Amino acid sequence: MADEAGVPERLTFADDGRFPNSRLPALLYRGAVDDPSVAAMKARFTAHGWFGQWAGGIFDYHHYHSTAHEALGVASGAARVTLGGPGGEAVDLAAGDVVVIPAGVAHRRDSASADFCVVGAYPEGQDWDILRGEPGDRDKALVNLARVPLPESDPVTGRMGGLVKLWQ
Repeated sequence: MADEAGVPERLTFADDGRFPNSRLPALLYRGAVDDPSVAAMKARFTAHGWFGQWAGGIFDYHHYHSTAHEALGVASGAARVTLGGPGGEAVDLAAGDVVVIPAGVAHRRDSASADFCVVGAYPEGQDWDILRGEPGDRDKALVNLARVPLPESDPVTGRMGGLVKLWQ
């Protein structure tokens, strides 16, 4: 759980040989948006410099992004999502929650309610790819990951707190 209001849970996953994961923790904000909707999530992310937004679901296979960090804000419904690959941790997400996933951290949807919808967003200037942990992807992925800059702001808290303090 969060330490206090606005302070996210931190989840860290080591490289497992298939998924590089990250030294940076995934950040889970419970109830980050009081009145969740696609419009509210997009507005929050845009206000804090996270763009490339889309709304929909989360893939049901382990995957990661080697070229971008990702924010996922639950606009409706609920889901169980595994972070960190097959040996990672399953977390339950509900409307209003936001999870910030560092580049390299594997994630997948394990189950979801029929009305589950997330809004995805990326720091300004970052374009995402999709990698599934295939052996031929690893060398290029490691090069890409080394080049991904830290975001200038947190998608939930902006330039104060969150990843600005925790991702150093």
